[in-house]
Amino acid sequence: MNTNISPNRVHSLDFMRGLIMVLLMLESAGLSQFLNASLEGSSAQIITEQLFHHPWNGIRFWDLIQPGFMFMAGTAMVYSLQRQQKEGISWNQSLVKALKRSGWLFFWGVFDYAIRPGGISFELWDVLTQLSFTTLIAFLIFRWDFKWQFIFSLALLLITELIYRFSHVPGFDRPFTDQHNFGNYIDLLLMNKINKGGWVAINCIPTAAHTIWGVLAGKLLLSDFTYKVKIKWLLFFGVTFLIIGFGMDLSITPIIKRIATSSFVFVSGGYCLLFLAFGFWWIDVKAHKKWLHFFTVVGTNSIFIYLFIEIVADRWFSEYIHAFGKGLLPYLGCTPNIVGIISALIVFVLEWKLCEFLYKKKIFFKI
Repeated sequence: MNTNISPNRVHSLDFMRGLIMVLLMLESAGLSQFLNASLEGSSAQIITEQLFHHPWNGIRFWDLIQPGFMFMAGTAMVYSLQRQQKEGISWNQSLVKALKRSGWLFFWGVFDYAIRPGGISFELWDVLTQLSFTTLIAFLIFRWDFKWQFIFSLALLLITELIYRFSHVPGFDRPFTDQHNFGNYIDLLLMNKINKGGWVAINCIPTAAHTIWGVLAGKLLLSDFTYKVKIKWLLFFGVTFLIIGFGMDLSITPIIKRIATSSFVFVSGGYCLLFLAFGFWWIDVKAHKKWLHFFTVVGTNSIFIYLFIEIVADRWFSEYIHAFGKGLLPYLGCTPNIVGIISALIVFVLEWKLCEFLYKKKIFFKI
């Protein structure tokens, strides 16, 4: 057991951030798609279905990836601001940095979806555009007392409930119906289009709670409390959020990730807190760090690898490797799904090696 946990470095954060990016890399490479296709019709397909978003009312494992991404951004913010303070950077200077970072996140989020087969497109559904809003909100209330930060996060969820339930716009007055809710209406105003998958831009309002809760969790980990007290509070809020979220789903508000209902935010936030509690106990307290490097090399360049898989890999690199696999692997007796799985793993390994190269050269892309 590690009784000397560094207050300046929590290795479980490196692991969680790296794990999220590894999962995104594997999904972008097409692994989940080919795994699911290879198990189609079998009882094991219930497992691979967890690697896809739930179609509407419900929650799957993959629905927790974006909340985890936003939650970890909040937690990392605490350590970043602590480091800036030690370097003598004033709060006003940190504010300028936060505004610039938010602006760049917004730019890259829009740029990610700007090039479409039909031409130039303006869309606000990317996780980076959402993150540009949630991180800025979390920063602006960073110095508030814990109680008021928490109350503010709950107020954001209440606002979400009210605008969906009581904004009676003709044609968009069904709060939890796909293509007919208030979020779809706002998208028409902002982008003159509605996402066919049901995603909405104003998800950034309720999911700001994820980033705020990440900040509060980071402050807890940095506090002088013993590790037992820290874990206790993470578990308490994690379980409480799950009870509230699933209770709401059974009574008043369905769990819908695509419009980030308040019940979804509670449930996904609860899982984030529980996973952080387990990771902190297992990695930082119990000192199990054998595989930490595998995830750290990815997590330390999370923005870079996200943009790489979204812009470069998704539009060229992955397709090139898969085409190579389709031309070679069938001669070795591989079925189309096996070809896809092997090709996806090759894409992932090459992307991971790129991250390792940058890590060894101490090249870190920051926004």
